[in-house]
Amino acid sequence: MSNQQPLSRRLAAVASFIPIGARIADIGTDHAYLPVYLALEGKISTAVAGDVNEGPIAAAQAHVQQYQLESVIDVRRGDGLDVIAPGEVDVVVIAGMGGSLMCEILSKGHDQLNGVRRLVVQPNISAHLLRLWMLEHDWELKGEKIVAENGKHYEILMAEPGDGEAPYAGLSSQQKAQAILMGPFLLAEKNEAFQDKWQQEYEQRKRILSSLKKSESETSKDKREYIEQELRLIEGGIG
Repeated sequence: MSNQQPLSRRLAAVASFIPIGARIADIGTDHAYLPVYLALEGKISTAVAGDVNEGPIAAAQAHVQQYQLESVIDVRRGDGLDVIAPGEVDVVVIAGMGGSLMCEILSKGHDQLNGVRRLVVQPNISAHLLRLWMLEHDWELKGEKIVAENGKHYEILMAEPGDGEAPYAGLSSQQKAQAILMGPFLLAEKNEAFQDKWQQEYEQRKRILSSLKKSESETSKDKREYIEQELRLIEGGIG
């Protein structure tokens, strides 16, 4: 491969979920690192690199031109999935945003998801919101990875059209809540990055809980109950 920079550990984990020969859309592409890497490796047939902001679009165009990949990667400015037409791509990748924003993009781009065979998402926070979204929109979670990089933990989720309930089949309601929060595949593996992330999350929630205990308001009481329940789920998951 030419002198392209190696991918970060986070993006390498995302890349591992892209099938050979796929037509991909990389939404929120930033510098188009992922599509450029995949194109140079000969792993994709075409890519749409989309971003809503001028700066990242200019950076992506420069990067694509640097490697003379204009015939493979089309850089487009637009909001979310507006940059693609229904049936244009097989795989939609969204990486490096919050889970809640990603759910919004997927819901708004419902029509553009027609014909998409795979979703690969890497939320910076709130991965559980994406698991819920998949569950409710007939996307079946088929694989997950978690990697640590520069002191942060990143979860990567891969789903295909199917039965959203499938990864949670046979679980009690408590186990299902735990799997949605922590990831059914990640819970099965419990690697070091998973243990580290949830140990940190556990400590953070304990700190929040102790400050909430100083308040008697109804809202604080509800929040306390919610966090106590999450603490129990996390305890069971890392235990």
